[in-house]
Amino acid sequence: MLRELTIHNLAVIENVSASFHDGFHVLTGETGAGKSIVIDALTLAAGGRGSAEMIRHGCDKADIEAVFDLPSDHPVWETLGRLGIEANREETLLIRRELLSHGKSTARINGQSVTLTMLKEAGEHLVNIHGQHEHQSLLKTEKHLEWLDLFAGEEIREEKAAYRQLYQQYIGVCRERRELEERSRQGMQMVDLYRFQLEEISAARLKPGEDESLADERRKLAHAEKLAESATEAYDLLYGTKGLVALSRSLSRLQDIVKFDSGVLQPLLEQLQSAYYSAEDAAFQLRDYKESIEFNPERLAKIEQRLDVIHGLKRKYGETIEDILNYRAKIQAEADQLDNSEELLEKLTEREAQLAAELYERAEKLSLARRNAARVLAKQIEQELAELQMERSVFEVKLGATELSATGTDTAEFILSTNPGEPPKPLAKIASGGEMSRVMLALKAIFARIDEIPVLVFDEVDTGVSGRAAQAIAEKLSLLSSHCQVFAITHLPQVACMADRQYEIRKQVNEQSRTRTSVTQLSPEQRIEELARMLGGVEVTEKTRHHAQEMLSLADIRKNA
Repeated sequence: MLRELTIHNLAVIENVSASFHDGFHVLTGETGAGKSIVIDALTLAAGGRGSAEMIRHGCDKADIEAVFDLPSDHPVWETLGRLGIEANREETLLIRRELLSHGKSTARINGQSVTLTMLKEAGEHLVNIHGQHEHQSLLKTEKHLEWLDLFAGEEIREEKAAYRQLYQQYIGVCRERRELEERSRQGMQMVDLYRFQLEEISAARLKPGEDESLADERRKLAHAEKLAESATEAYDLLYGTKGLVALSRSLSRLQDIVKFDSGVLQPLLEQLQSAYYSAEDAAFQLRDYKESIEFNPERLAKIEQRLDVIHGLKRKYGETIEDILNYRAKIQAEADQLDNSEELLEKLTEREAQLAAELYERAEKLSLARRNAARVLAKQIEQELAELQMERSVFEVKLGATELSATGTDTAEFILSTNPGEPPKPLAKIASGGEMSRVMLALKAIFARIDEIPVLVFDEVDTGVSGRAAQAIAEKLSLLSSHCQVFAITHLPQVACMADRQYEIRKQVNEQSRTRTSVTQLSPEQRIEELARMLGGVEVTEKTRHHAQEMLSLADIRKNA
């Protein structure tokens, strides 16, 4: 449950700290005093959206701190663990939320920074707030199936999970089949082009690196005469009288000298001998090279033709031979797929039909479980409505059929008859504001025993009701507080007197003409004064005080009963 709530600089609240307990709490006060701001603060602590406009005028930030005391087996601990938030199940849970004037906000759980999404995921296990507008969700029929499944609980959970898993497979196959059909339609126009391109590329019989090798060969053939001339001249110079012959004569002279003076010239002789042999080897290689030079105009013409073919393919299909071959592999795969698309499409269609049949079978099991749950839920809601002074109401969950969807083949709609003899009709056509509030309260009373949310908040759920209906709502809220901690904003004394604790929300203007709101837990004497004000309006008399005292005494009797 919520133990403490501290609010700083939120709207007209400057600084408020309140402690709470088990049971039923009411917030009362004049219209505009700021009761809903307290609920806004709790909404922010549970991950609701905030804005800079919510910050008190002249302040840089607003911050809210909420302390929860929860049992060790509460679902929120598992959620926190999954989110990577360290928390000791034996200690309290501390949530802090800050709104900054530049529009950003920060959130912490037990001192650890979290994103707003993480805070909201945890907050969904902690607080359920029924605002003045929430009864409008009763008019959204898409919500009705969701509520029915929540009520069905374990009976439907595993079957629903298995259905969803199968449905995802079905959707994937359907998407693949549609994409293949679309590709097939577009591909039929491309088949002839693909075949022409494949034939053109295949006919060329390309080899990786072939263009570079041919370019080298073309360069040699195109300059064969120049190569031969230069090689011959180089050979003649190296092997002639100015080359090896002169080097040989120089060696002969050195050999004669070394016979008489080997100390200085012997190393030079060896160096010159090595140079001679190297030059001789180079001369022989030059001779072989010039003899290998080919003068072949026909081969040159063929190379030119081949390079023209390769260049033409490059213009069409890629900058290199490797690009061309990769393109051929790509269009070959696409052509093969198009050729086999009819067979593949047939297999996908068969798989789709098979999955659809399995889904319809599982959907029927879901429908059966929902029909059983719908009867039980309708009876329980009728019982709750009877306790809320709508004892002659007939409530039904009308199930219909639709195409396969993520939730099965069912639609659900809540229908109601508030007058005997009248057939049940959709809530939008039947229920008044007061009746809608009581239907929502009936649902909350049922689901409070299911969803394990420890804090339930009602913001003027008693709008549009009075008399016995107001008393019934008060007693229902009090009874509901035996399952969870209940907070209610109310203007009705019938509701306020049934609370275990009452808080007055008061707006004051200080000496600097600044408005501030305070939250005060009322003592028994103060409760009498506040109830007397709610009963009598501006003027509080001894008679209204006596009436207030009597209402509190009767409320204690009813709660004990």
